[in-house]
Formats: sequence, C-alpha cells, structure tokens
Amino acid sequence: MKPRQTLSILLLLALFIPAFAQGQQLTSDSIDVFIKTKMQERNIPGLQLAVIRQGNIVKKNSYGLASLEHAIPATDQSMFAINSITKAFVGVAIMQLAEEEKLKVNDPISMYLDSLPDSWKGITVKQVLTHTSGLPDIIDAKEDVLGDGDEFKAWEAVKTLPLEFKAGEKFSYNQTGYVILGKIINKLSGMHFTKFIEDRQFSIADMKLTRFADSYDVVSNTAGAYTLFKVVNGQWIKNKQPGIAYMRFPVFYRTAAGIMSTANEMANWIIALQNGKLLKQRSSIETLWNPAILNNGKIGGFNQLTNGYALGWPTVTREEHPAVAPVGGGRSALFVYTKDDLSIIVLTNLMGSGPEGFIDEVAGFYITEMHAANGFGLAPAVKKLRAEL
Repeated sequence: MKPRQTLSILLLLALFIPAFAQGQQLTSDSIDVFIKTKMQERNIPGLQLAVIRQGNIVKKNSYGLASLEHAIPATDQSMFAINSITKAFVGVAIMQLAEEEKLKVNDPISMYLDSLPDSWKGITVKQVLTHTSGLPDIIDAKEDVLGDGDEFKAWEAVKTLPLEFKAGEKFSYNQTGYVILGKIINKLSGMHFTKFIEDRQFSIADMKLTRFADSYDVVSNTAGAYTLFKVVNGQWIKNKQPGIAYMRFPVFYRTAAGIMSTANEMANWIIALQNGKLLKQRSSIETLWNPAILNNGKIGGFNQLTNGYALGWPTVTREEHPAVAPVGGGRSALFVYTKDDLSIIVLTNLMGSGPEGFIDEVAGFYITEMHAANGFGLAPAVKKLRAEL
C-alpha cells in the first residue's frame, strides 16, 4: 500500500471512530433520559436496565432508589423480585426434562401425578404451561394462596373446586397449573424444583446472586417492593405515592412467582438460553416460544400487546418486530425480539409500574423504525396515510 493511501485510511479512521463512539454515547444518554422520564411519570422508585445485542450486553444501568425508606440508591447489585417471570424459568425446566425424554409437553398431567380429580386427568402439560387448562385457581380474589399458604390445605382445597372451562377453550391466567408443574419437576428430576432450577439454570448462566425468596427472607441488597394500590373496605384504591408491598410466596408456590435477580444476571440467562447452554436443541426453544393455539384456532393472552402465551412465556405476536415477553407483578419485564437479535430487560421495585408498556420505545433507540415518532404500532392503513402525508 502506498504511503498516501495509508495516510488517507488513517485519517478516515480518525474521523469515523470518534463519530461512532459519540453516536453510541448519544444513544446511551438518550436512553437514560428516557428511562428517568418514565420513572418520574410512573412514580417508580428504582429501576435496572440491561440491553443485549448480538449475544453481548451492550448497555446496563441502575436508576433511582432501591429503598425509599432508607434513601439507598439502586446499583447493579440491587436484587429485584421478578414475580411471574419465574414462570419462564419453569418453561425452560420443563423443556430440559423433555430433551431428556422424561416427559412430553402434550402428555396429560395424569401420566405424572396421582390422586387428581377425574376432570383434571385429560389436561396436558402444555395446557397448564399456557394457562389454557380451565383449572380453578389456587389463589383467591386478593391473590392470597388458599389454605393460608399451607401446601396440603391449598392443594386439597383447590381440588374440590369445579373447572372454569373446557381445556383449550380460552386463555385464563392461573397459578394452579404452575403448582402442578412444580410437583412434576420434583418427581421427574428427583430433586425439589427450586434446586433443579438453581443447578440447571442459575449455575450454568452465571447467576450468582439470583435466588428464590419473598418478603420474609433476608436478601442482601434487596430493592424492596412498593405499590400504589391498597385494599380499602374491600376495594383496590390507587394512591399518588408508593407504599410498601408485602410479597408472600410459599415454597411450593414458587414455580408461579418467587425468583429475585438483577437485570445483568437476567441478561446472562437470556444469553445462555440463546447460546444453547440451557437447551441443546433449537427446536426446544421454538416449542418454548410458540404461543398456544386455542380450540377455535386463535391465540389468547393478557392484552393487545402481550396477546399470546407460550410455555411460560407471554408473546407479542405481530408482523413487525415480534417478541417473547415475560412480565412479572406489573413491575418487571423482558422482551426478546426474536427477529432482531435484541433483548431488553427492565426490572423495577414498583408493582403496577408496567415496564412492558415502554420497552418497545427503548428498542426504538436501537431499531429506528420502532420509534413511536416513526409510526411504529399504528395500524397499517394509518401508517400508510401518515407516510404519504
């Protein structure tokens, strides 16, 4: 190469690299401003964020307070409850057993458990995973576990209740199925489901801080739990300022909710899953992430955004930028954009903060067309009209 050519290339690199770095910094700073704005709008005390691209964590940060009462800032070591995102770990655990040929997801639960009511015996493992079983719920209207949290009493009480609908008829969020899955994992793995998940997921994915716990357990660096809602005279009332929430997850119930983690360790888990460290076969992940088809040929989910439900994983089923999107306690969410090589984890300590409502906007900082300002989320006809205008 001639000296003049070499000099030209070096000059170009000198111009390009700072510009690239500045662009990355601007994106990062813009996300920080966006997150802080959302926290202020939604009264979120503390939040952790992690972003994964191409198998690497490209951004992580902590914001606000882990403890309001003690004014302790959130850090990357702060431990957040992920509530029902725990179900996604259970889905992985079931698929691990399926890869070992210890079960099949379309088998009836009666193949693995005895003493079930006759009306439950034809319900499949997949139907309990996807909340399409029709089982009665093991929690009451106030979300307290039946039998005052006693495993035997709760199990016996729920078995006396009638089915809510024919299996596969519709989606109805239900915790009983996950208690059943815990019993199946205990039996087929030869160990308690908490240890099975710790050994087969936490340890492999380098999740050294992650653990099962609730408000009774003493957890170092806990980010606590806050809520804007409380029951007054039997009615849920929303306050303007957060109050302390108490989370009770009996051990037998911790397949439904019970994991505490950090955004960084949740990112490690997603990377391990996508890299084949947790599930060996790509077809297992496809099964894990495919939403259940109801008897009428449609899918069912929580709302228009998380409109389907796979094996422990809610799904955002849409043409543009589909995702699998576990959510927990209205306080934590993670989106894996299955066609975009992008994953975003947001953990907060405010129940009802609804981070799933703004994760797409965070994605817009990495995928420009996903910015709401660019028309993302509009109906196709409206988007076309907007483009023409």
